[in-house]
Amino acid sequence: MSRQTTRGFDSGNGGHHHRVRYERDDSEPLSVAVATALAEYNGEDVQTASTQLYDYIDPEALDALFAPRYNGDERADGQVRFEVEGATVVVRPASIQVYSAD
Repeated sequence: MSRQTTRGFDSGNGGHHHRVRYERDDSEPLSVAVATALAEYNGEDVQTASTQLYDYIDPEALDALFAPRYNGDERADGQVRFEVEGATVVVRPASIQVYSAD
């Protein structure tokens, strides 16, 4: 899968909500993809981002949660959802969505 970011605004519930959808490359660690999506949501470079992922969730645990099982089998699809400074982050194995928590 190629790396792709989609930016936009949702206008549901009478307001406009900023959102970013980040499609991660299969070789990219999930925690790196989440940090990149958060930086893009905030309009920042991931190297100098003001939001640090480890302040909100353990990056190694996140990577392990979606890693293949010890026998090599893929894990079932799932998702992790958490809040970061007024934004909701939804992590799935192939994509990350960040949007206004309002």
